[in-house]
Amino acid sequence: MSVDPQQLLRELFATAIDAAHPQHVLEAHLPTDRSGRVIVIGAGKAAAAMAQVVERCWQGEVTGLVVTRYGHGAPCEKIEVVEAAHPVPDAAGLAVAKRVLELVSNLSEDDRVIFLLSGGGSALLALPAAGITLADKQSINKALLKSGATIGEMNCVRKHLSAIKGGRLGKACWPATVYTYAISDVPGDLATVIASGPTVADPSTSAEALAILKRYAIEVPASVRNWLQSPESETVKPGDPSLARSHFQLIARPQQSLEAAAVKARQAGFSPLILGDLEGESREVAKVHAGIARQIVQHGQPLAAPCVILSGGETTVTVRGNGRGGRNAEFLLSLTDSLKGLPGVYALAGDTDGIDGSEDNAGALMTPDSYARAAALGLSASDELDNNNGYGYFAALDALIVTEPTRTNVNDFRAILILESPKHDA
Repeated sequence: MSVDPQQLLRELFATAIDAAHPQHVLEAHLPTDRSGRVIVIGAGKAAAAMAQVVERCWQGEVTGLVVTRYGHGAPCEKIEVVEAAHPVPDAAGLAVAKRVLELVSNLSEDDRVIFLLSGGGSALLALPAAGITLADKQSINKALLKSGATIGEMNCVRKHLSAIKGGRLGKACWPATVYTYAISDVPGDLATVIASGPTVADPSTSAEALAILKRYAIEVPASVRNWLQSPESETVKPGDPSLARSHFQLIARPQQSLEAAAVKARQAGFSPLILGDLEGESREVAKVHAGIARQIVQHGQPLAAPCVILSGGETTVTVRGNGRGGRNAEFLLSLTDSLKGLPGVYALAGDTDGIDGSEDNAGALMTPDSYARAAALGLSASDELDNNNGYGYFAALDALIVTEPTRTNVNDFRAILILESPKHDA
């Protein structure tokens, strides 16, 4: 088989990103009647690219405002694009959130609102609840990101500290008709979790938010604790009539990207094994992947090589050291440490938005000689893992993947290529 493993891995990653790009997935879901006035709002890493699609397809009057991460903007003529900070909100995100809320207030039954939602929207559309400061939200956000909390847990807290999330934006639009088009970046594709569900009813409670803060030993100011103990902090619940004219449509999800990559792999002669959306500590998820890869190489189970293991989802990193690197670099470093140069095994881990955590790379590549090459440079995979330094490890090997912002986001993408013929036991 004359395949360049590293090139194929890059092609699989590009295919996964392409399958979730707004220019390919949004237009078919827009309302059939595209005449008349529409107000477009949006938040997330794909917001600007989604806004471009609406501008291109809508036949009537279009106005609006969307917020995306710094560097993820795209030129629009009618819809204003503002950039703000992610994953920790900043003053720009606060200011644009106020403007978005004002834009949809005092609408009538004849008005239509299109809300373009994608991963990152939770931090980008940051409007703290009454009595809570931006600094409070920033410190809690930072603590949650370092704690190892899942995206669902983080968003439960965010919703209950917000004046715009947990259905509150949808309620503000009443009695206008709202169409939310979402690109999922969360395991399970739950509308209540994607960017903290600004236009959908939320079944979680303030008591649950308090329990999450306690579980991860996150200290909060008295003002935050008092707010969460108040009935006013509750989000908009299922059955609330103010959301009766709010419609939610998922237009892209991680599974679509994994399936597209699987088709590409088959065309190259590799049998795909899709593990689906995964959560958990990056380093522990990597150990499971390593175990599956080893079983394939040594025993031809659960499928024979040549094959590729595909997975997505959103892992977490509990920060222990002071190195550089997001969850994908951490996954790949743990995989490298676990496999220790197992012959015929190549891997890629990257974030489909083009940014791994807060670094400038999307992810990295591992080859069978990565472990030995790094050791020759004096780098210990286990020591670098202890320091959460996946970025530094793969930078030294010139194995970082840099894509620039992709303007979509279906979260992590992992692919492990196995070239070796299985060595069956006698």
